[in-house]
Parts: sequence; C-alpha cells; structure tokens
Amino acid sequence: METLDAFDRRFPDEKSCRLALQAARWPDGVRCPKCGTDKVYALKSKPFYWLCKACGNHRFSVISDTIFENTKKPLLIWFKVAYLMLVAKKGRSALEIHRTIYGDPFTADYHTTWYMCTRLRAAMKNKEWTELMGVVEVDETYIGGKDKNRHRDKRVYGTGHHFADKSIVIGAISRKGNVVCQMIENTDTATLDQFIRKAVNRERVDLVATDEHAGYRNLGTGPNALPHRVITHSAGEYVHGVVHTNTIEGFWSLLKRGIMGSYHKVSKTYLPLYLAEFTFRHNNRKNPDVFMELLSRC
Repeated sequence: METLDAFDRRFPDEKSCRLALQAARWPDGVRCPKCGTDKVYALKSKPFYWLCKACGNHRFSVISDTIFENTKKPLLIWFKVAYLMLVAKKGRSALEIHRTIYGDPFTADYHTTWYMCTRLRAAMKNKEWTELMGVVEVDETYIGGKDKNRHRDKRVYGTGHHFADKSIVIGAISRKGNVVCQMIENTDTATLDQFIRKAVNRERVDLVATDEHAGYRNLGTGPNALPHRVITHSAGEYVHGVVHTNTIEGFWSLLKRGIMGSYHKVSKTYLPLYLAEFTFRHNNRKNPDVFMELLSRC
C-alpha cells in the first residue's frame, strides 16, 4: 500500500477520484448499470454523466448504484476514509479516522464518518465464496467480553460456561492463502460440517486440520469424506508434523486485538461487517493496488 503522501498526489482533487472510480467500475468501457449495454453517450454539459437510450434515455453518473450515491460528502473524503481503513492492520475506529481527517472531532458530524466506514465494510464483503485448496485450517472462536468484566446488571448467570452470550465465529484459512469466516448461531455438527464443505474445494484440498471439537467428527467419513486430521489441544498438543491450527489462530488474534484495541466493542449486528473488513485486508495483503480492488466492489 502506498504512503499517505503518494496517495494524496494520486488523488489531489475530485476529478481524479471520479476518473479512478470510472476505471475501477468499467475497466472495459462505460456500461449502463441498468441494462449493461455499452451503447451509452457522454453528456458534454455534465462531466461523468452518461445517457442510455436503450433504457429510455436513462441518465446515470459514475456514482450511480454505488455506495457513494446520494451522499453529500465528496469522493475525496470517501477515498481518504477508505485509505485509512486499509492501511491499519488491526483496524481503525471511525472516531480516529474522523479526527485524522478533520483534526477537531467537533468540526463535522462524526456519525457521517461512522456511516461511511460501515458502507465501506459492506463493500468489502466477498462477491462470491472462494473455495480453499491445499492445507486448510479450521477453527471456531468466541467474540465478546468476559462475564466478570461486565456491569452487574449485564452479567449472564446460571449458564454453566464462560462462553455465554458471546458471538460465535467459524473460520477456515488456506496456508499462505485466503481466509473465509462467518458468524454462526451454534457449534453443532451440522453447522460446522456445512461451513467446511462449502469453504473447501473437495477435489483440491490436501488436508483439513482442526482441533478435537466433536462437531468436526464427520469430516473424514461418508461418501464425501475429506482428508481430516485432528490436533489435540486438551492433551497439550499444538503441532504434529503438518497438522496444526496456528495460522487460523493467528488470524483470530489479529481480529480480537483489533476489536479490543481499536473498536473496544462490536455488537452482534455489525460483527459480520467487521469480519468482512479483516478478511478483505488479509486476502489482499499482497495486492499492490488493494485500493482499486475496493473501488471495484463499491
């Protein structure tokens, strides 16, 4: 990712931002977002506006049908918010981004910046599920504070375990490759099995490494069996040859450090968006122009 100075030189004004968005949306030429035809006509009186006669003289602009549509903030501000989100390995809160851009947090509406961050996280979601190949590690984790640290009126009593009232996230990662994760309601066998069989490419997976959770017990059985091996954490075993879950646990550590240090608290409602943000940054960590990748999804 380029430096902030290089980013500012790349996008010095609103015109440069609109040109970049146009190139990201339509790399092969402008197309009507309504019908998909490339038989469109540029409006000379309004730059970055086009007319599609196939749709009955439908007018559209470079921001039509994007997350930037119907917002009053210039693209220059949107781009700066997106850049600050992408360069922060452990995430950056909307309040910190707001202070970085405006200096004084009271000079403009903070809630607008929060809205922009939320919209950008939604754009980071995968357009399609990418099947994982090679050696794949699978693990589940729990997001949420400890019950003993909550206010007395918000504690969960009588549940019998310390995972009460936490959000459950399941993830799979291909070593030196991509990661996929999602929120789940429980860790029963059917839920875990369904996620894994959707996440991995059965024909091209060499190994599925998990811990000893009972929900993974059916992966290596049946007509659609996967090459499954288990690492027994309860017995003090963390690495056995090529079998371990250290890579996915490293991703969980990064996610939790981000939530704890940058955001402090994430509700169940918005947790999927934060998962999309961390997943997008990880999967594009080697992309030399991750910013344009994000623009193409907006």
